[in-house]
Amino acid sequence: MQDRSRVTAVLGPTNTGKTHYAIDRMLAHRTGVIGLPLRLLAREVYDRIVKARGPSVVALVTGEERIVPERVQYWVATTEAMPEVGADFVAIDEIQLCADPERGHVFTDRLLNMRGLHETLLLGSDTMRPAIAALVPQVQFMRRERFSTLSWAGSKKISRMPPRSAIVCFSVEEVYATAELIRRQKGGCAVVMGALSPRTRNAQVAMYQNGEVDYLVATDAIGMGLNLDIRHVAFSATEKFDGRRYRPLFPHELGQIAGRAGRHTEPGTFGVTGDAGPLEEGLIEAIENHRFQPISRLMWRNGALEFGTVERLLQSLETQPQSEWLARGREADDMRALKALSAMPEIRDSMSHPRDVRLLWDVCRIPDFRGISPVEHATLLARIFGFLREGGVPRDWLAGQIARIDKTQGDIDTLSKRLAYIRTWTYVAQRSGWVSDESHWRAETRAVEDRLSDALHAALTQRFVDRRTSVLLRRLKQKESLLAEVNDKGEVTVEGEFAGRLEGFRFHADPSATGDEARMLQRAAYEALRPEFHLRADRFYNAPDTELDFTEQGGLMWGSSAVGKLVKGGEALKPGVEPFVDEEAGPEIAEKVRRRLQHFVDRKIATLFEPLLALKNDETLAGLARGFAFRLLESFGVLPREGVATEVKELDQDARGLLRKHGVRFGQFTIFQPALLKPAPTRLRLVLWGLDQGLSEFPESPPPGLVTIPNLPDVPKGYYTLSGYHPAGERAIRIDMLERLADMLRSQDSRGGFEATPDMLSITGMTLEQFAGLMQGLGYRAEKGERAKVRAEAAPVAEPAPEEADHEHPLTEEESVLAAETRAKWEAEQAARKAAEAEAEAAAGTGDEATEPAAAEMELFYTFTWAPRPRGGHRRPERGERHGQGQPRPQGERGPRREREAGSEKAGQENRREGKPFEGKRRDEQRGERGPKGKPKGKPRHDGPKSFEARPPRAEKQADPDSPFAILAALKNKS
Repeated sequence: MQDRSRVTAVLGPTNTGKTHYAIDRMLAHRTGVIGLPLRLLAREVYDRIVKARGPSVVALVTGEERIVPERVQYWVATTEAMPEVGADFVAIDEIQLCADPERGHVFTDRLLNMRGLHETLLLGSDTMRPAIAALVPQVQFMRRERFSTLSWAGSKKISRMPPRSAIVCFSVEEVYATAELIRRQKGGCAVVMGALSPRTRNAQVAMYQNGEVDYLVATDAIGMGLNLDIRHVAFSATEKFDGRRYRPLFPHELGQIAGRAGRHTEPGTFGVTGDAGPLEEGLIEAIENHRFQPISRLMWRNGALEFGTVERLLQSLETQPQSEWLARGREADDMRALKALSAMPEIRDSMSHPRDVRLLWDVCRIPDFRGISPVEHATLLARIFGFLREGGVPRDWLAGQIARIDKTQGDIDTLSKRLAYIRTWTYVAQRSGWVSDESHWRAETRAVEDRLSDALHAALTQRFVDRRTSVLLRRLKQKESLLAEVNDKGEVTVEGEFAGRLEGFRFHADPSATGDEARMLQRAAYEALRPEFHLRADRFYNAPDTELDFTEQGGLMWGSSAVGKLVKGGEALKPGVEPFVDEEAGPEIAEKVRRRLQHFVDRKIATLFEPLLALKNDETLAGLARGFAFRLLESFGVLPREGVATEVKELDQDARGLLRKHGVRFGQFTIFQPALLKPAPTRLRLVLWGLDQGLSEFPESPPPGLVTIPNLPDVPKGYYTLSGYHPAGERAIRIDMLERLADMLRSQDSRGGFEATPDMLSITGMTLEQFAGLMQGLGYRAEKGERAKVRAEAAPVAEPAPEEADHEHPLTEEESVLAAETRAKWEAEQAARKAAEAEAEAAAGTGDEATEPAAAEMELFYTFTWAPRPRGGHRRPERGERHGQGQPRPQGERGPRREREAGSEKAGQENRREGKPFEGKRRDEQRGERGPKGKPKGKPRHDGPKSFEARPPRAEKQADPDSPFAILAALKNKS
């Protein structure tokens, strides 16, 4: 019977009316079947045939819809869903999709096997002529020419896109972004995508066809059969993701889409926009003349399947083609799902009959509408297969699945996902025998899809169509003048509508006004703002510095308005400024704002960094002192000692004295100027350092007043130093408080071990456990212990010896305050202790009988000893060492041992020849054999070389026993 069928290939370019010709030919027969590539197009053809013949004789069969009246004469279906019925007429549209990697095998099967009893039409591109001639015997060819001309229009920006244009994108994200841009600039657009339901797509197309919007943003779905009033097609890209990889569009794909421009006899144009580059000359000529390289390979998959076992089914699916024109395509989703389900033990073991294998294959052919993941899709299919093995999908379970989807609230993406999810259950409801009440579930899923489609259309229209913009654009085209005003709050209105706000010297338009509307509002707003700019500039220039401030990221603020930012200058302490002034305000206003900001910044730096700038400008500094001052200047007044150990060692006492006059303190861990550790200089130091380093984001200063802060592992150590902190263990301690702690530690026996005193815990604000972690971070070993708690006896205050009070360098003001605080705190503790003892004795005297002694109260304590690190570790503080004289120890050497090993006669002679004072401690001081002034404290030892300073001894001074220095020394002796 197929031999009597006449097969005709109707080939030619797009916009030739091939689909309309096929419909007319089908209606000339008593029965017919037409297969179309898209559900959207199938619905459109169905509506046309229903209009011509009535719904009682027309059927619509797709994956998600099935409308089959009792007296069917004409079947409209997607290519995959074409029924195998004996019809007088068969037509297959877009036959060139035989070469598609994903769906091509379906079209090839229809090309080879589907025939009408009297007539068969193959509709598509002329590129299929050689393949059809080779595979279809006795085929006749008919070429239909394009009704109108198609020409290249070049590249155009979205803002210059002509009306009645379609912008073609190749991803949902790109569609949304382009549609949003057109809404801002052109007032709105319609959106068409293959993932839309027919109801949503038809509503969007109707909005475009009726002239409510002049632009259409679509995917390549418009290239297949959608006949729209399009005059220009613009490609936003010339490559797409085909499911496996990004690849350039084939020339015939470009021609298929571009051919949608031009309606019937009206000419059309095509071009590019956005990031898409111009097309090559040869490609342009091919598209204009619709001459492309013929298709040489068609995708094929065996249609004669064997259902004896799953293995035999897979073998039949993997059969190789026998023709050179045919090739196996990619592994389709249904075959991938079959392999995944057959690998599941519970399914593999249940395959006992060919009908089970056929049922499994039918389940695997459910499309992955959700697109979550292959594993998720396989899990869903396995569950559906289990239900079908037991008789069908349970009613309650299916109702729950649909109820979760039947919600019309949400944004575009949410509604689109719900539409994709309902398509799965629509497909299931269309399968015969899968659900108990097929008509009910088909109507239910269709109703849910319609509700979601209407909600999605409303969401698309609300987001991508701006009615107000359309009205304003018409007034702009009519060149009507618009009235604009600005009030004392900086609020700008145009025609009584809020247009934006003036913040500082920049106008911020209303975010809801975009595109041409925003430009129109800005143009009118700036007319009103010109005098306001001058008034504000005068007020800003005369504003006091108290109204200005800088942020921790380098911003410059005038009140709550940003008026500029700091930029890197020629020197670290001389940054530049960049004002934030709209171009429309004019260069005069911008320069005036810039000068005022520069004055503020210069004065701020001069005030907060006065000690550092004085050090920089001191011309009396020379040699090593000046070089060290430069190092301190580079580090903004805070310099880790471990990095400049050699430089510090080379400084003699005169050089150090010159630096100390500028407030430079030589601490055991840090060399710094205490005045620069205050919150305001610290905040500015971090900003200036970030500018000097060219950072995009500056480190922020810790909250003021904290003695310790967390030591985070992902924060560089340099950030803590610039912030005025020294990392140690899990905490970072403030630099000045660390040096106070170091003063206390010098009087302790770091070899024999010592315990933390209340003063140590007090200045750090830590518990004993936290203090132990801090000490470990500083290079000490902390041994934990427990003992019975005993009452401490009050100790008399020892008068300092004259030789101990006489210090080579008098204490600083800070150390004097520390001595007074220490004395006051000790006196308060003694008074409290005596009062407690008196109360205890009074209570004991009133008892009638002696009670048994209570159990001893236990207390936790730590013993700290110096634990040097092998390389680059902390320097151990020496007992009796003066503040600022300790030097970081070279790697691999320890304490006094280095002085003994390096204190040879030869080393002393070399130092004297170079004119350097002896920097280390005298041997007898290190061994505890002499006091700070060289007076003997025990039997002297003469078993090693001696070193001397080439400087006359200073006169002995008698210490005042009532001075705070003597009190501090007495407290140190006590501890």
